[in-house]
Amino acid sequence: MNEFLKGIAPTLASALLGPMGGIAVSAIGNILGINSATTESISKVLQDGKLTPEQLSSIKQLELQYQNDEKERGFKYSELEFQDTISARHMQEVTQSNVPPLLATLVTVGFFGILVFMLMNEAYKPTEPLLVMLGSLGTAWTMIIGFYFGSSHGSQSKDAMLAKSIPPSN
Repeated sequence: MNEFLKGIAPTLASALLGPMGGIAVSAIGNILGINSATTESISKVLQDGKLTPEQLSSIKQLELQYQNDEKERGFKYSELEFQDTISARHMQEVTQSNVPPLLATLVTVGFFGILVFMLMNEAYKPTEPLLVMLGSLGTAWTMIIGFYFGSSHGSQSKDAMLAKSIPPSN
């Protein structure tokens, strides 16, 4: 997300990147007057630097609300994204289900199969549904790699949080 938002509302910015990001996107979109808000549309408005004082105040109020939610519920939005992956990995360790590896294999074969088919058949003109499916498979494949090997986004977020943290005094 935008560095500006991270500077004025770090808890809100963390919420945008986690599993509850849709709720935060909708709330910020309402403040900014964006119908059907997306992270991209919010980023564009923030980058344009045309926030009114009222919008800025509302974003700060929303930040305070999200901070209070963290205290009341006993979690941090910045950790939800990691906890989601950790719980899925733990479930897989406990159940030893064949479904995740099977799905991972099917998505990988499908994704790269379509790519190879498109590269080998230059005369073939891909249709919009095929490109949508390819995009979905690419997104799923990225999530699979993150599940099995970790995500660079998660690592970058963790590194940034650690760099900003204050070591406990003994």
